[in-house]
Amino acid sequence: MKTLNQHTLLYDTDCPLCNFYTSAFVKAKMLDTEGRKSFGKITAKERKFIDVKRAVNEIALVDRENKQVTYGIDSLLKVIGNSFPIVEKIGNFQPIKYGLSKLYSLISYNRKVIIPSEKKASEELECIPDFNVKYRLLFIVLGTLITSITLFQFSDIIHALPKASFTREIWLALGLIVSQVVFIINKDFKTILNYVGNIITVSLIGCIGLFQLIVLNSIASFPQWLILFAFTGVVGFMFLEHKRRIKLLELPNYLSWTWIGYRAIILFFILNG
Repeated sequence: MKTLNQHTLLYDTDCPLCNFYTSAFVKAKMLDTEGRKSFGKITAKERKFIDVKRAVNEIALVDRENKQVTYGIDSLLKVIGNSFPIVEKIGNFQPIKYGLSKLYSLISYNRKVIIPSEKKASEELECIPDFNVKYRLLFIVLGTLITSITLFQFSDIIHALPKASFTREIWLALGLIVSQVVFIINKDFKTILNYVGNIITVSLIGCIGLFQLIVLNSIASFPQWLILFAFTGVVGFMFLEHKRRIKLLELPNYLSWTWIGYRAIILFFILNG
């Protein structure tokens, strides 16, 4: 790999993905040994030429020699492109760059609902992205669609369930969101959307488990008891993850019980409908 010397990425220490790829760049020698630095350790001198407000949303790549900074997808293309020029050339092709920028923003603005972290009491700078309603709603819409598609496909391998429809799964997914929001309707708009974002993430985690079951069952047909057992395990894990997130968000504990209660009630009506 060709090393991009004298450049440092400022990463969010609470973001596992940020930790992973910045560390990978250094280990692969795409950046030198000082090629990554915690955002919280930005010095007063560095704040004079780093746009701190922008850097919480778009990862900053600092040229330590010339004190110049690039942000977001440009930072990543510069690091990768130094070793693989063709990648930078393709990535900078305007239609592709536009798509990459939107995808980057979708992940970056939602990273705290994808992987929430505990609130810190230290005075160190925190790398918390701005609350962006547009990208939060986009995340919720895309997550709802993925969840609905996965549940629609999964229902086909549960023989006890009546034939499902994609429309029904959409309404059930939306119903879960609405039923949960009712219990925190007195909270501010930001808190509500943050919670809904976490609901969607928990659902997407469940989709990963269900997708694996769908694929494995297509390879070797499993007995119904094993599929139901595995499904129960996935739901149980989702329940525990929901409880963990509720605690981090400092929301009422009963939300986890209303979350599982909605699913139990819907299942009852589906089986007896």
